[in-house]
Amino acid sequence: MIESLFAPGALAALFSVLMIDLVLAGDNAVAVGLAAAGLPPEQRRKAILWGLAAAVTMRIGFALITAQLLGIVGLLFAGGLLLLWVCWKMWRELREQATHEEAIAGAVMDDDPSTEPSAEAVARQPKTFRAAFIQILIADLSMSLDNVLAVAGAAREHPAILVFGLLLSIALMGVAASYIARLLHKYRWIGYIGLAIVLYVALHMMWQGHQDIVRDLGYTPAYNATMPDFLDIKPKAPAPAH
Repeated sequence: MIESLFAPGALAALFSVLMIDLVLAGDNAVAVGLAAAGLPPEQRRKAILWGLAAAVTMRIGFALITAQLLGIVGLLFAGGLLLLWVCWKMWRELREQATHEEAIAGAVMDDDPSTEPSAEAVARQPKTFRAAFIQILIADLSMSLDNVLAVAGAAREHPAILVFGLLLSIALMGVAASYIARLLHKYRWIGYIGLAIVLYVALHMMWQGHQDIVRDLGYTPAYNATMPDFLDIKPKAPAPAH
């Protein structure tokens, strides 16, 4: 396997896979860390560990059926929609946490009884392990799909690089997610930056997915004639010769 990483043409594919993993595994780590940030430390570690195990399973499973996945029209678009739902849930939680903390802080600093926090704010239920893990699973599902398809496209005829890329993405995510979760738990404002990153990935998946749908259905000429030039869809690159 090591020799095949340095075979002719493999180095360019290896570089592409490294760049893809740095970006997508980092995004996945942000999503997992953001989902786990609202949990107590022990549950946080457990959620991240289980999320990593789920990501490993999904990446291996998707890698085994890459050819079939590439033939499913609209799969990437659907993955982007799922990730968009995760973004919405995360945004709601960030807003609820901010409202709760502001209400409590305002009551502590002000002696005026009228500024006491509402019963709803004080009684806000903490995030449950189940809710966090569901968000992590959906984020893993969407981002594992995106990661495997992107790496498979870059690796092409180099299965050793495909395997290396998947292992690297899992290692990067495992190292980064725990640190990111602790950082987000300490500095809530960073959560909005993380949310923006995950939102960008979701929208990018939907954009790429909708282009694939238009191409596969044969509507590219009509689409390009209707849309502005900067939104034109380019023809799909031909498959590499064997």
